Amino acid sequence: MLVYNAYIINDGHIYLGWLRTDGPLIAAMGEGEPSPELLKQENGSVVDAEGQYLLPGAIDAHVHFREPGLTHKASIYSESRAAIAGGVTSFMDMPNTKPLTTDRQTWQEKCDIAKRTAYANYAFYIGATNTNLEELKALDPTRVCGVKLFMGSSTGNMLVNDSLALERLFEEVKIPIAVHCEDEQTIQENIQRYRSEYGDDVPMRMHPLIRSREACLKSTERAVALALKYNAQLHVLHVTTKEEVELFKSLRGNSHIAAETCPHYLYFTDEDYSVYGSKIKCNPAIKTKEDRDALIQALKDGVINTIGTDHAPHLLEEKAGTYFKAVSGFPSIQHALPLMFDIAQQHEISLATIVRLMSHAPADIYRIEGRGYLKPGYYADFVLIGNTANRITRESLLYKCHWSPLEGYTMKHQVILTVLNGNIVYKDGKTNDIKAAMPLTFCR
Repeated sequence: MLVYNAYIINDGHIYLGWLRTDGPLIAAMGEGEPSPELLKQENGSVVDAEGQYLLPGAIDAHVHFREPGLTHKASIYSESRAAIAGGVTSFMDMPNTKPLTTDRQTWQEKCDIAKRTAYANYAFYIGATNTNLEELKALDPTRVCGVKLFMGSSTGNMLVNDSLALERLFEEVKIPIAVHCEDEQTIQENIQRYRSEYGDDVPMRMHPLIRSREACLKSTERAVALALKYNAQLHVLHVTTKEEVELFKSLRGNSHIAAETCPHYLYFTDEDYSVYGSKIKCNPAIKTKEDRDALIQALKDGVINTIGTDHAPHLLEEKAGTYFKAVSGFPSIQHALPLMFDIAQQHEISLATIVRLMSHAPADIYRIEGRGYLKPGYYADFVLIGNTANRITRESLLYKCHWSPLEGYTMKHQVILTVLNGNIVYKDGKTNDIKAAMPLTFCR
């Protein structure tokens, strides 16, 4: 395949150029136009990008695809299909499924499902518990993307609350530890306070006061302290507050500590609970405009290292009801990359920064083999994005839960083409029934 007349965004640069693949790999790249001889010699697909952006496929290190055990709301098949429609070519799936992914057997079962059904490249976390340290130490670091640690309860309730277990985890686990940071005691105290005031009918706008900034900061500070104490590789997931941003500013230069935020924390604010209600209830909670502004500035300053979606689908009926009945989480992976292009345009963030956050940095942090950049010899995972208006409708959604809080929003950018391991898997609004996905491997 030869793609030409594209504005290539890669490794901090944007330039008009071309890219040629050979099998699953990138064979060659260049600036300007390809030579007439190269065009004549190409016997595969030839794509005139017509000045659209060409970038490495996004790597989403934070998804919940719900399989096994929760396939009434999502599956690896359905959500990875939505992923490639959104320019996400690789995903790393979290362990809070049924059964919980807390040992090598349940991890392998997920890999087997993905081998049969995934549309995108895949890897799976193993979840930490209070008692499975020996299992975590025995993992193959070249195949398991990381260990997921819940320091606050969320969907699936995998809370690790034993202090000694936490200490030993940070001391002895040698692969990335991805942490959900919310302090459980603070959350429970807030629940009691607001339940005593409102009963079971707590207003949805109280969610960021229950899953509060204090809960986030206290837990994040503890995780950072443990990582510094033991030189562990820490990846703090879904950062939401200006206070956490200040903490990570002080940690720049610590290459073993990274921070992630998500598109919804950069798009919504707490003022949106009055419009969307439980549809945007998630953990940690969406917070204030001041927090959102701090997160956006942190992207520009290099304080936050990555963007992950925290794609967490539920059925609409599971999102309905009173505060304590409505579950947390919502789908997002199909529109995360073009939405981040919109956010970049609105807030004067360079597109090279977005590519770093969503492609390069996940590959670097997790040490993914041969992906995350456009380079000869790397896997041919790439995306074309155009400046094309695209209104999000329910009919266009590929999620199994079949809804999105972004319904009705008109994006200014659109994924035109997705190539996975040298195969066109999505083009002009349609997925191709090609299972070209491969398991991610890690250089450790």
